[in-house]
Amino acid sequence: MTDLWLISVPLDKTSSNSVEKLKRTLSKTNLASCCKFSIPDLKVRLFIICPSDEPNRLYRVAQVALYSLRQNFHLTHFTQLDLMSYVTKFQWDKAKYPTALPLSSLADIINKLINCTVCLSSGNMQTRSLNDIVRKEDLVVSEYLTTLLVVVTRSLYEDGEAGVFSVTLFKRAVCEFKAKAQESKFTVREYGFDLEEKKQQEMKQLSVHKKEQYGIFVCWLKVHFSEVFIAWIHLKGLRVFVESVLRYGLPVNYQALLLQTDRKRSKKVREELDSLFMHLDPTATASKTDVSCDIPGLCQQEYFSYICFHINTNVLEIS
Repeated sequence: MTDLWLISVPLDKTSSNSVEKLKRTLSKTNLASCCKFSIPDLKVRLFIICPSDEPNRLYRVAQVALYSLRQNFHLTHFTQLDLMSYVTKFQWDKAKYPTALPLSSLADIINKLINCTVCLSSGNMQTRSLNDIVRKEDLVVSEYLTTLLVVVTRSLYEDGEAGVFSVTLFKRAVCEFKAKAQESKFTVREYGFDLEEKKQQEMKQLSVHKKEQYGIFVCWLKVHFSEVFIAWIHLKGLRVFVESVLRYGLPVNYQALLLQTDRKRSKKVREELDSLFMHLDPTATASKTDVSCDIPGLCQQEYFSYICFHINTNVLEIS
């Protein structure tokens, strides 16, 4: 398995010397390959308009879309793009993502592209059919009473993300209950056996239609998988730029590097990086295991003295 890390360090004298030493060490030991990851100068004066966590949110959406396409379809012939080469030889597409635009506009462009790419999946508890979960005796329907189904994170019946509760209440209290549920970020599902049966019939018709349209869909997938992948990598560059400005300050003065290593050698490469760039933040070693932070862009990942983002190679390994 291959590990891909995108790191960013400032261009001060000490860090520049450390980068040169890193390149020599990696070349001599064959621990990893190292190449420049080209990110253009983006609009800093309008930086505040684009929240620092927005690229992170879009990045996660794009990654989920790519992973869903990869999991649900055999993509061997669905893209003519050499994914690994595109990453290692990345060049910012200034025609598609003009660097003269503010960060918020670049994020909007990518957001629209991703939202237009609809991935087919079975869905989660908020969207999937509940026919295989809910029984008629679970529902109470009378002149005064009704039963609502509420999706709550990790509960009775779970799909890994959420569970579903049945709540029986007076009909006159339905609106108030829905409002309170929304405040607690619970999802109230509209459910009825007749409605679900109708949905099942529609799904069968859609399944037949899907088979009829498969050829057209393959053509669509060839285009959109590559498009989403390209947007995904541009978002990675956008994240590095945002974090570099937040961490290293202005004027913009940093360099981004892409490291490619075998997963078995990752620990040694990480130790080398920690040793070379510890001067950027001597406290980083002590906080590596503290992943519950409030700093945008650093949550749910390890914190290092340098900026480091992991590129999920599962997306690149198309089968």
